[in-house]
Amino acid sequence: MVRPAGPYTLALCMKHASDATRHVRDGTLTTTLRIGERVEVATASQTLNGHIVLRAASEEGLERLRFVLAIDADHTEFLRRFARDPLIGETASRFQGMRQLRIPTVAHTLLRAICGQLIEARRARQLERIIVRVAEPRVEGTDLHAPPTCKSLAQFAPVRLRQLGLHASRAASLVRICRSTDLERLHSLSTEQAATFIERQRGLGPWSAGVVCLEGLGRPERGLVGDLALVKLMSRLRGRWVEATETAELLAPYGEWGGLAGLYLTTGFAHGLIPLPEERAVRFPRPAHA
Repeated sequence: MVRPAGPYTLALCMKHASDATRHVRDGTLTTTLRIGERVEVATASQTLNGHIVLRAASEEGLERLRFVLAIDADHTEFLRRFARDPLIGETASRFQGMRQLRIPTVAHTLLRAICGQLIEARRARQLERIIVRVAEPRVEGTDLHAPPTCKSLAQFAPVRLRQLGLHASRAASLVRICRSTDLERLHSLSTEQAATFIERQRGLGPWSAGVVCLEGLGRPERGLVGDLALVKLMSRLRGRWVEATETAELLAPYGEWGGLAGLYLTTGFAHGLIPLPEERAVRFPRPAHA
């Protein structure tokens, strides 16, 4: 049992957390973890006094679970600094215990980023689940699969990924990167270096770099530039359709908290907590983020 650093509400962090490697049931998160070549199953739940009950098969598993849950990523300074921010101040007050949940392997975040391009979110997550279930065996005693690695994703032929529903060019990019790079090594790079590496890959861009940095590496400073929800929010604020790249301006004022700010912006937008100009008709074409 541990006390998180700063405000922390597991229920808020776990929203939309379920995928092929983890699920949320009765307030408990159950997830598979990669510990070297070993796969562990771990759980987390929160007590009424705010403590987090962690269960894993080893000390390494507990440490990995802490990373996934962002338990030690104290964002008190973020809440203090932007308490009166006109866009996220109200959201920061109502959802102050919210943090970005992370993914156990960087390869999985790359898959998520690639699946998330050019298609609706629900279909993207469905495609991600399909590929993970084919790439990794189900963990004994559970309905969950192991987190995919570069090795397991590299074994695919691009044509097989195409059969599963992934666009041919993105399938080729995923296989090429996983066959040539140990993505876990991105943990040792600065955020800027890691983001630059992702953006230089064919077919990827700032949005994909944001997904990898925020969810895979746990870097709250890197936001999801070009995210559709941010594009819609910024378009409402400006009364015109904005380009995906313009959302960098929306995140810029939050500096080293840009990634976390993006989470609060999209949450606030979804809950009607952001003051918006009188609604005018704004056509929302689908952005081609990468």
